[in-house]
Amino acid sequence: METKQPCLIDHYERRLNYLRISITDRCNLRCLYCMPSEGLEKLEHKDILTYEEILRLARIAVGLGVDKIRLTGGEPLVRKDFPHLLPELMAISGLKDVSITTNGIYLKEHLENIGSAGVNRINISLDSLKRDRYRHITGFDGFERVREAIQLARNLGFRPIKINMVVLKGINDDEVVDFARLSMRYPFHVRFIEYMPSGLLLHNEPLHYVSNTVIRERLEAIGPLIQLPRKAIDGPTVRYRFKEAQGEIGFISPLTHHFCQVCNRLRLTAKGHLRP
Repeated sequence: METKQPCLIDHYERRLNYLRISITDRCNLRCLYCMPSEGLEKLEHKDILTYEEILRLARIAVGLGVDKIRLTGGEPLVRKDFPHLLPELMAISGLKDVSITTNGIYLKEHLENIGSAGVNRINISLDSLKRDRYRHITGFDGFERVREAIQLARNLGFRPIKINMVVLKGINDDEVVDFARLSMRYPFHVRFIEYMPSGLLLHNEPLHYVSNTVIRERLEAIGPLIQLPRKAIDGPTVRYRFKEAQGEIGFISPLTHHFCQVCNRLRLTAKGHLRP
């Protein structure tokens, strides 16, 4: 008799097999679109999940059908001894994929340990290719550190390297073509993310919002975009490629194209709360 694999199914008949784990609420950047003007209240250390608790919950989730885990924050690399979590996480039977989302500031120092643990998929947030503008958006002069980390990750064989850009009208939207060209020259997956109202820009949200429809039109001025077949791992991303490009273009459009119907993920907060 064939044994059925366990799976989590929600009220909308969606199979939930992807868990995002926030291992810390702390971040070393103060991005305009993320940080509220009044700041954020930091959690006490005692209120954050321990590594032992994270691993236990990850094992339970995998036992219930989760086969993909992404580690996020805050900024995951600000948590002490972050790489020591990875080998034990990768050893969980039934877990097929582990990836990391980071702002890249501390990535260079951790890349070899991350790679040796068996993690090869990294998402790096980068909202400008200009040093001064990067500093304006993030509140930190860290562009060169992130650029060097991306280059080292490429040299070490990490694939794919995804670069996430939150597009802000009047701030960085004039760079979308330059970002797109990165996918032509390098095997990078460049993802354009619609700005969602939050952070210091909240009260000026209409002034800074750019739809991915507009962004796509700008990109097609330099060449036709070929839509790629959907993969189970894509989540809300709609993927394209320029002809003969090494990498891909992705659009994440939470405002213009609600993606609830294809959502397959759960989120575990740093305090241990489970959210859709």
